[in-house]
Amino acid sequence: MKLYTCSHCGNPLYFENTVCLNCNNTVGFDANQLSMITLAPKEGNTFSNINKSKELYRFCDNASRNTCNWLIPKDDPAIFCKACALNRIIPTLNTPENIARWRRMEIAKHRLVYSLLELKLPVEPKQDGSVEGIAFDFMENVSPTEKIMTGHDEGVITINIDEADEATRVQHKLNLGERYRTLLGHFRHEIGHYYWDVLIQPNPQEFRKLFGNDELDYSEALELYYKNGAPANWIDNYISPYATSHAWEDWAETWAHYLHMMDTLETAFSFGINIDPKKASDNEMKAKINQDPYTVDKFDTIIKMWLPLTFALNSLSRSMGHADFYPFVISKPVIEKLRFIHDTCKKKQKA
Repeated sequence: MKLYTCSHCGNPLYFENTVCLNCNNTVGFDANQLSMITLAPKEGNTFSNINKSKELYRFCDNASRNTCNWLIPKDDPAIFCKACALNRIIPTLNTPENIARWRRMEIAKHRLVYSLLELKLPVEPKQDGSVEGIAFDFMENVSPTEKIMTGHDEGVITINIDEADEATRVQHKLNLGERYRTLLGHFRHEIGHYYWDVLIQPNPQEFRKLFGNDELDYSEALELYYKNGAPANWIDNYISPYATSHAWEDWAETWAHYLHMMDTLETAFSFGINIDPKKASDNEMKAKINQDPYTVDKFDTIIKMWLPLTFALNSLSRSMGHADFYPFVISKPVIEKLRFIHDTCKKKQKA
């Protein structure tokens, strides 16, 4: 994520801001420019770019529900922005809890869509009856015995809104023995299944050399995983225990990790963060994060920035008495899988 500032006063802005807290001007995100725009009010619900008065915008319809700050060009007939247009089902908004959960879901989803746009991947809403495109179904449990399962099916991504409840998500994390579980992580994992269909399914030969046989029965593989768990040496070849269950899940887990890396490195780059420990003489503990990762062609550059940064972040987290910010060990086989994803995205950009 880039570091954004108000173009009127220079005050730093969070990606979710709708108002500059210093000068009180309205701000919004332009997905076409991937930029935060400081706005001046015009007639009705229209705003202009405060520095380019001919650029006219209105907010996505979900801004009225305090769940979106993305802008739509004034002459665009769309009601929803590029992120909200992907929604097919939202939770019933009959309780304050559901409203708060939906807002958290949208914050995570908008950050996901930002990354996809940075990677220049196809991001289009699913049309009725079409195979192509993305649709999000945010659903709640029907009853204690009828629970909604988070998952993906031909571009339809279903997420149980319980995942937007911190206590519930932490309990799931403990029950499943996971080291890392976040709402944004769910979005990144599930969208990975969709991009497997888009990027890999037409020609899976190179994928299979790294991730294994995707033609193995998926249901049987998951049943076996939940019965026996991951092999003891899973860390030698996989980013997570769940990645061992099937080649599709290995891809989705590794894909999510790749998005973690790219977005975090972009944030570090935007803040000018470099790692240069005073005591460590090992060059592997140093990193000049002097490039936007989304512009980097060679994955070696990405990993050389990433590993020192995560060591520093874990050290800072431990100093605060918290568990590791980054509870992962990346083996060489995992690096090659991440490299494959990076190269695949780059090839898609150039196609």
